[in-house]
Amino acid sequence: MVYRAFLRLVDRLPLPSLRVQRLIAVAVVLTQAGIAVTGSIVRVTASGLGCPTWPQCFPGSFTPVAVSEVAALHQAVEFGNRMLTFVVSLFAGLIVLAVVRARRRHEVLVYAWLMPGGTVLQAIIGGITVRTGLLWWTVAVHLLASMLMVWLATVMYAKISEPDDGIETVQAPAPLRWLSVLSGVALAAVLVAGTLVTAAGPHAGDKGIERPVARLEVEIVTLVHLHSQLLVGYLALLIGLAFGLFAVGITPAVRTRLFALLAIVCSQALIGVVQYFTDVPAVLVVFHVGGAAACTAATAALWASLRTREQVLAPETAAATQAA
Repeated sequence: MVYRAFLRLVDRLPLPSLRVQRLIAVAVVLTQAGIAVTGSIVRVTASGLGCPTWPQCFPGSFTPVAVSEVAALHQAVEFGNRMLTFVVSLFAGLIVLAVVRARRRHEVLVYAWLMPGGTVLQAIIGGITVRTGLLWWTVAVHLLASMLMVWLATVMYAKISEPDDGIETVQAPAPLRWLSVLSGVALAAVLVAGTLVTAAGPHAGDKGIERPVARLEVEIVTLVHLHSQLLVGYLALLIGLAFGLFAVGITPAVRTRLFALLAIVCSQALIGVVQYFTDVPAVLVVFHVGGAAACTAATAALWASLRTREQVLAPETAAATQAA
């Protein structure tokens, strides 16, 4: 009943074109990745407890309060990051309205509804992170959830771009598609290891003057080596996938995504090397988180491009095309 009432309400909206749907989907990807980047800014500026409570900023106030215990800059950075949640929620809601109004296929609807659902979950995880005083594993889960949302949003964009009345078409043999899945698993391992490096690293997210911020008590060099070796394995899988795809023949779209992914991963590796030899400067942490989001989106885009839906041509149209 409720959903039917929602459909009747949505039907009053203008019918969004495919271009509009894709633009909104791009905005969803960018905002999901962007809030992960601004979250890293919160961390490296030690503003994680700029708003020490949740959902309020201070007890009795949803906005920053002038207090001597918390610097105004830290309050502004943390509160600004919280406000970006509304931007993420806006586009998550818009994509649902767009695909529901356009009566897109079930698969697209599922991915679209995951966007607002995931945003709510992320807000809850953020609240737990604040309430536990930036406990390292809550911070790690917060970032990993953001990367998952970037993956889902990227796949959603790919699904939206495909015709609802098309037929499923594979762009690579099953072993290579499974290799792309394995590369995604390897990326997940790289991301998990990266959060462990951060958990043991110098950027705790808060200065910890009132109370020490809990850290992961593992030697950071060991974790860095684990992170880097997993990255080497991830890159090796991608290189193997590239050779396999070129051996069987790939479309220009797949080739573009493959080259873009390899370039992003190599750039991300370079940033990591510079971080290691320069004692993890704050600005490079922000770029590294942005690179992680870019790697996630590019890997998802490549995976999605290996199984697509193609438009079915009418018999007379197909004949005319062949004759031409």
